[in-house]
Amino acid sequence: MSDRTATPDATDLAILKLLASDATRSAADIGRELQMTQPAIWRRIKRLSDAGVIAGRRISVDQTALGFGVTVFLGIRLAAKGRTSLEEFERAVTAIPEVQTVQHVLGQFDYRLRINARDIADFERILRRRIMTLPGVGQVEANVMLSEERRPGPL
Repeated sequence: MSDRTATPDATDLAILKLLASDATRSAADIGRELQMTQPAIWRRIKRLSDAGVIAGRRISVDQTALGFGVTVFLGIRLAAKGRTSLEEFERAVTAIPEVQTVQHVLGQFDYRLRINARDIADFERILRRRIMTLPGVGQVEANVMLSEERRPGPL
């Protein structure tokens, strides 16, 4: 990958797969696995970061271990559509700590939210006191997650 627009090569993809499975892996550890030197791996990681291919490094937190046993996906259709109401809704919903993701989508709903709550009673409190009071909220549909299988994205 020689510049910001170049496509990652097979070695870059191998590095990305290893980092995607464990973002805490060191360049030396990755180098050992790929039979490359630590400086060569570090240069590639830096180049991938500078090009925006690596947007950050994250850890995966077990929500249940932290006491958040319920995940709910909410579909929200806004009552009044318009540029101002979209921005106002987005600003307000992203301020709610229990809302983990906000997705603006096409289809039956305008937004899809992922909410982590301690239990169903906690979710009901969040829904009544926070979500339903947001500007422009019309129709709401909740889907409680029963289980989740995480798969790495395509590389």
